[in-house]
Amino acid sequence: MLIRLARRAITSYLQDRVVIETPQTTEKLKQKSGVFVTLNKASPRELRGCIGFPYPESPLVRAIIKAAIYAATEDPRFKPVSLDEFRKNVLIEATVLTPPKALNFSSRTKIPDLIEVGRHGLIIQGHGTSGLLLPQVATEWKWDSTDFLSNCCLKAGLPPDAWLLDGTEVKVFEGEIFEEITPAGEIRKKIVGE
Repeated sequence: MLIRLARRAITSYLQDRVVIETPQTTEKLKQKSGVFVTLNKASPRELRGCIGFPYPESPLVRAIIKAAIYAATEDPRFKPVSLDEFRKNVLIEATVLTPPKALNFSSRTKIPDLIEVGRHGLIIQGHGTSGLLLPQVATEWKWDSTDFLSNCCLKAGLPPDAWLLDGTEVKVFEGEIFEEITPAGEIRKKIVGE
């Protein structure tokens, strides 16, 4: 349902500049949850947009609508998606997040041991900035936990070893991922590492 709702929200916005109404849904989808919507080109397979909300501040059904529209139109790394491109060559992926939790550690050098690649996503915060990488990113790039930390620091605009510095907070979260196989086609639950 989340993927279909995201597709409907993007189509409505690109076609008519209308944000769809939040539909009636199950209690589970009314619960507050963090969510990210990732848009990928179907061919060649590459990122086309990704925006989301890491913290559970809005009901999931409402957050998915906003994240989907923003991924298609507001990701500063890409020009907005056109309606024609969206219909023909864009796949939607939705990652529903658990609430982020700060890592507890006795020594900063032990942080990589606390991160499970393929299970955890990362948030690096501190020094006036933050960066986030979804759980699937580390496996797609074949990173170990240290590479994952370094790349999340870089995404935050920090030096790659900033996770070792006092004043840098490292948080982890998990995600349940759903994806389209073809544009507006079959949907499956994604297993990270596939």
